[in-house]
Amino acid sequence: MMFHTQGSSRNHCSLLAVLCAKVSENEQKQAVTDDGPKYPFPELASSGRLEVQVLKNPSPDEFRRVLESAAPNMVYLQGKQNADSEEIGSLVWRDTDLFTPEALSELFGSTLPTTVYLEIPDGDNLAEMLHTKGVPYVIYWNSTFSFYEACHFRQALLSVVQSSCSHTWDAFQLAHASFRLYCVRHNDVLPSDGQKESIKSGPLLLGDPPKIDVSMPEVDMQGEEEESPEILPAVKIYDDDVNMRFLVCGLPGIVDAGVLEYLEDGLNALLSIEVRGSKLHNRTSAPPPPLQAGTFSRGLVTMRCDFSTCSSAHISLLVSGSAQTCFNDQLLENHIKNELIENSQLVHTQYSSEDHKLSSFEPRRSASIACGASVFEVCMKVPTWASQVLRQLAPDVSFRSLVMLGIASIQGLSVASFEKDDAERLLFFCTSQGKDNLQDNSVITRIPSWLMPPAPSHKRSEPSKEVKQCKVGENGNYSRQKMNVAAMRPIPHTRRHKMLPFSGFSEPEKYDGDHGKAQQIISLNPLPLKKHGCGRAPIQVCSEEEFLRDVMQFLILRGHTRLVPQGGLAEFPDAILNAKRLDLFNLYREVVSRGGFHVGNGINWKGQVFSKMRNHTLTNRMTGVGNTLKRHYETYLLEYELAHDDVDGECCLLCHSSAAGDWVNCGICGEWAHFGCDRRQGLGAFKDYAKTDGLEYICPHCSISNFKKKSQKTANGY
Repeated sequence: MMFHTQGSSRNHCSLLAVLCAKVSENEQKQAVTDDGPKYPFPELASSGRLEVQVLKNPSPDEFRRVLESAAPNMVYLQGKQNADSEEIGSLVWRDTDLFTPEALSELFGSTLPTTVYLEIPDGDNLAEMLHTKGVPYVIYWNSTFSFYEACHFRQALLSVVQSSCSHTWDAFQLAHASFRLYCVRHNDVLPSDGQKESIKSGPLLLGDPPKIDVSMPEVDMQGEEEESPEILPAVKIYDDDVNMRFLVCGLPGIVDAGVLEYLEDGLNALLSIEVRGSKLHNRTSAPPPPLQAGTFSRGLVTMRCDFSTCSSAHISLLVSGSAQTCFNDQLLENHIKNELIENSQLVHTQYSSEDHKLSSFEPRRSASIACGASVFEVCMKVPTWASQVLRQLAPDVSFRSLVMLGIASIQGLSVASFEKDDAERLLFFCTSQGKDNLQDNSVITRIPSWLMPPAPSHKRSEPSKEVKQCKVGENGNYSRQKMNVAAMRPIPHTRRHKMLPFSGFSEPEKYDGDHGKAQQIISLNPLPLKKHGCGRAPIQVCSEEEFLRDVMQFLILRGHTRLVPQGGLAEFPDAILNAKRLDLFNLYREVVSRGGFHVGNGINWKGQVFSKMRNHTLTNRMTGVGNTLKRHYETYLLEYELAHDDVDGECCLLCHSSAAGDWVNCGICGEWAHFGCDRRQGLGAFKDYAKTDGLEYICPHCSISNFKKKSQKTANGY
């Protein structure tokens, strides 16, 4: 293995990169003087888990000294760039030409790295020599190649290494899929003429694929009879496949079966990395699936297993197997890994030529996706647990593996680590098929249909007849007409526009609503707040367990991992109120049913909310419970509220506005109103209604109705 799986030191990987003379200067010169599209060469530097030590044009003795002292996990040997072409040449250090296996063999003594990457042409003989000498894995090229191809593959390989605690085999598979996706498919960049020939001329890996040990420990096998041919039956994982849509950086109109095949291989390698480095944290007995309970044989048990992948994504799996397997943590963990990696295909392509042909005519651009570069949409079928992993990895700014596959968005969730230079590097290889198209589409002619905001779904108050229109200026920038603030819908709908700003909007237009505490909390989190695309039932019928699981998943996606305890659902939330675990479920339901957190003091937190929570007792003597509930709500639930449509969108029945203020709730009709909008005399102060045993507010309409009923009863003699 290139690295160990998991540990407290974050498992850094050390790389010793040996460069020939003036390679970086030639690369920079090429990037500046080239008349075609510019290729921003990435810097070879330490990042994430990768620690890089660079040697430029060393002598053989100097290399041996550094190799013995540093003992790196990986050695990268770069060939010399030919001055008269774009191809990479042989390995030359100073005046020493190391093109023979004997010369290269003398460089390595007793200290051998796990992986050696030979970035030189026709390196099959050198790779065989290093593998025979004892290097477990050797990456090499068996033909000539350009430094653009070499740079792309090297960047993909090192991006995987710096992102995840990966095995050399899996890291190579993902980098090779990226190479085929962007280099092989564009033949004028490659020296070969055909695609099959190009695949043969690409990088190759010499070494054995890793195996997961699923054998039973010898201690447990001493009492077993020798009659049984199998050690233990494999576990079965119960999980459904779901459809996921990806936005991939590239020019429109190039989606074909080959693209999906390369993406499928890359995603399979990425998920294999996450599974191979995963860790079983908790297992609990669980009932079997209802439709399969009758098929269970005697001795099989069902377990709910909580895993964390090597990139700290959290998943939960329902598995069944023998009691010997399920009650042995290490054996159960290995069986689940083996079942996911070896015995199942994780990602399946869904290719429809008509669908892709229709979508290819609409170039998709957004400043928050691939830094505004052109993308195209593909659909994949993945297991449910895999979709959860991918959605948790997308907001991680340090996770670069998705970028090297060109994936810029997953189910509407943008990949946070995508940078402008990444888009330019990937589109560099696409210009051979669409150079003119790339230039002509630099300005968006119309808003794509998939960028339009969804239709409002709240039942409260009629929407404004004044429609917000977007236009495209001469410079390609969006401009919009101002809306009438008094005619806007309630707060949940105005927050939706602030969560999903479009490209080209100015900062004042993005945040033209109230500047309350909720907006300040959103701005403190660098991750863009978007609608949480979960399959949770409506809050009125949702179960508490389903709600808490969804909140935990949302907090992890938002980067609030400190709020999710290691024990999972059983210990969530890690907050105590009145000697009991905080009742987040009823806290959330009561707040959203009263208009949401923006209502502020209009909600009687102590009298109306706290009395409905399990933390409340009849002998409660807590002081300041209202402020405590607000603080817990801001910590755990405020962003969750903004990303869901659970708030009953209310507007003031007097001024028909949803602006912030002192809200009061009518005790008869249940409608909300601003206390300041009620100009009747004798109402008292707002605090008289907000306290626990305060007055009951009756709106003007209900007051008139009640007065008429009382007058009618008096007239009739009752």
